[in-house]
Amino acid sequence: MLCYSSPTQNAITEDLSLSLAQYSMFGSILTFGAMIGAITSGSIADFVGRKGAMRVASVLCVAGWLSIYFAEGDLALDIGRLATGYGMGVFSYVVPVFVAEIAPKNLRGALTTLNQLMICSGVSVFYIIGTVMSWRALALSGLIPCAILLIGLFLIPESPRWLAKIGHEKQFETALKTLRGKDTDITHEAAEIRDYIETLERLPKAKLLDLFQRRYQRSVIIGVGLMVCQQFGGINGVCFYVSNIFESAGFSSSVGTITYAIIQVVVTALNTTVIDKGGRKPLLLVSGSGLVVACIITAVSFYLKDNNLALNAVPILAVTGILLYIGSFSAGMGAVPWVVMSEIFPINIKGVAGSLATLVNWFGAWVISYTYNFLISWSSYGTFILYAAINALAIVFIALVVPETKGRTLEQIQAAINA
Repeated sequence: MLCYSSPTQNAITEDLSLSLAQYSMFGSILTFGAMIGAITSGSIADFVGRKGAMRVASVLCVAGWLSIYFAEGDLALDIGRLATGYGMGVFSYVVPVFVAEIAPKNLRGALTTLNQLMICSGVSVFYIIGTVMSWRALALSGLIPCAILLIGLFLIPESPRWLAKIGHEKQFETALKTLRGKDTDITHEAAEIRDYIETLERLPKAKLLDLFQRRYQRSVIIGVGLMVCQQFGGINGVCFYVSNIFESAGFSSSVGTITYAIIQVVVTALNTTVIDKGGRKPLLLVSGSGLVVACIITAVSFYLKDNNLALNAVPILAVTGILLYIGSFSAGMGAVPWVVMSEIFPINIKGVAGSLATLVNWFGAWVISYTYNFLISWSSYGTFILYAAINALAIVFIALVVPETKGRTLEQIQAAINA
C-alpha cells in the first residue's frame, strides 16, 4: 500500500483529472493516517493485545482499499488512502513489537527483519504488477494480504509478555510453551519475564511526559532519532515516485522499477541472515554510508542533465544511484531502526514510547513524500544533495548514540539503556 502511488500516478491522474497538488495530497495523505495510527497504536496494543491491534488495522485497510477501488474523484481516493495509512501506522508499531516479544533472543533480529522483508516483498509485487494492472485492479489486490492476515491471526498465540503484563498467568504459560515447543523447559525464561514485569508494575502507568524523565531519556532519543534518520534521508520520496525518477532520467520506468523491486527484496532477505551475527550498529553504518554515495551519484546525474553535459551518462548514473540507494537502505536503514525500537523500550512505557517513535517516523514520511515533487521542481540535483547531507548526519548520530543490542534479552537491553 505504501508504494501504490508510484506505478499508478499517470493512470489515476488521467482517469480522474487530478492536478499535481491533488495527486501529491493523495500520495502523502497515507502518512497522515499513519500518524493517527501511530498515536493510537500503543494504547490499542496495550488494551486489546497485539493480535487485537492487528485485527483493527486489517479491517481499516480493507475499508481503505474498497474506497480507492470505487473512487470517482479525489475525495474517495483520499479517504481510502487515509484509512490504509491508519492501518499501516498501527502495523508499523505493533508488528515489530509483537515479533520481538515472542522471539527467542538469538533469532529476534532476524525475525523482526523478516517483517521488513515481507513489506519489501509486498512493495515489490505492487511495483511489478502495477506495470501491467489497472489502478483499480491493483487496489482490489490489496485486499488479499488483509484477508490472509485476518485468517492467520486465529492460528498464532498472543504475546506472552503482554499476557503476563495483564495478569493472564495461565494463557501466558500456554503461549510461551507453544512458541518454544512442548518439550522445552520455559521455567527460567518465564521467571525472568515475570520478575521484570513485577518490577515495572511498581512504577506508575506511563504518560507522554514521563518519557522525558532521566531514566527513559536515552531509549527515547535512540528510538526517535533512528526514525528521523530513516525517514529524512529521502526514502519515501524515492519510493513513492521511483517510476518518475527513471523517466526523467531517460530510462525505462518499467525495467527500472522491476529491478528496483528485486534488489529491495534480495538485499533485505540477506539482511535477515546477518543481523543477529554482524549486529545492528554495523549494518546501520554501512547502510548510511551507501545512502550518502547513492544520493551523490544521483545528484550528479541530474546536474549533468540540467546542464546538458555528458547526456549519454545520465541514465546510467541515475539508475546506478537509485539502485544503490534502495540496496543500501534495505541493507540496514530500512529494517534495523524497527528492530532496535522494538528492543529498547521497557514494557511499562512501550506503548506510549513506541507510539511516539512511530509518529515521528510517519511525520517524516509525510514531510518527505509531500515535499518531494516541489523539491524536484526547485532543483533535481539539489534535492539529492540535501538527502546526502541528512544521511551523513545520520551516520554521526548512529556512531555516537546507538548501542549494539544483539545477543541480549529484552530485559537485559532495557536495564542497561535505562539504568
